[in-house]
Amino acid sequence: MNRDIAIDLGTANFLIIHDGNVVVDQPSVVAFDRSTNKMIAVGNEAMQMEGKTHANIRTVRPLQGGVIADFNAAEQMIRGMMAMAGFKRSFFKPFIRMVVCIPSGITEVEKRAVEDSAETLGASKLYLIHEPIAAAVGIGLDVEEPEGNMIVDIGGGTTEIALIASSGIICNQSIRIAGNALDADIELYIRHEYNLMIGQPTAERIKQAVGAALTDLPESQKECEVMGRDLLTGMPKQIVVNQAEIAHCLDKSIAKIEESVMKLLEVMPPELAGDIYQRGMYLSGGGALLHGLDKRLALKTHLHVHTVEDPLRMVVRGAGIALKTIGKSNYLIK
Repeated sequence: MNRDIAIDLGTANFLIIHDGNVVVDQPSVVAFDRSTNKMIAVGNEAMQMEGKTHANIRTVRPLQGGVIADFNAAEQMIRGMMAMAGFKRSFFKPFIRMVVCIPSGITEVEKRAVEDSAETLGASKLYLIHEPIAAAVGIGLDVEEPEGNMIVDIGGGTTEIALIASSGIICNQSIRIAGNALDADIELYIRHEYNLMIGQPTAERIKQAVGAALTDLPESQKECEVMGRDLLTGMPKQIVVNQAEIAHCLDKSIAKIEESVMKLLEVMPPELAGDIYQRGMYLSGGGALLHGLDKRLALKTHLHVHTVEDPLRMVVRGAGIALKTIGKSNYLIK
């Protein structure tokens, strides 16, 4: 049995690829028994409990901003996800080679936390790959050539904007404005505008249903029903929101992503600017699915903006390709 795996430690979603196939694609959530601190659910099962638990259960999202925030919870979550893929603890040592995706703006301390988790789980060989490079490889771009490629990877916790050439990142911008920040914007808007309290899972459903980057899209009157608790009466209540107003409430956060894109374009080497003018930029990550985002960035930058196919899995697919080229490629970090 081939024991090589690639992992995308996403803030919102955890993915494992094995033998070229995505074998785990689950929310990065874990549930614990408060009294024993024993893990009782992971992934989709734990996410269904989020915001609905009693006093003896707590749900945790151990990854924040694309990095490990709760080491013990992350370790148990990874162990549970590995078990889903058929990799039990007894199989680990010393056979598994891992490629793990990390944000381009990761600190040495955060990087060490990832390395420690992999070693604890029994990885005999660990390789790291920056998420924008993994996305570029997954798209099918030749990152080892000296021509430039620009990637905007909008995940759950971070937005990674990078110019890639010659197996490395020439310049990059990494900001903590991404899917989770957009969910928080929606929660705040619904609370202030409608006096309705909703949770993060509901905000995410609104974003997926009617989230948009522009207020004047053809389907801007598309509507979504929202249920929550009325802050004035304390009673359950239902309202209806449309795409145009959700686009309005997301505008400030998307403007910050725009600003970071422009900053990168301003500092890129002039010899690579021509490559980007010809090729444009590529959007990956869950945020790439936001309606009208490609159009908004194209209007701002006057560049071609390509939304990749299956953007949610593009990073882990790139890591899976990198797994097959260990020893041949120069973009993996040992």
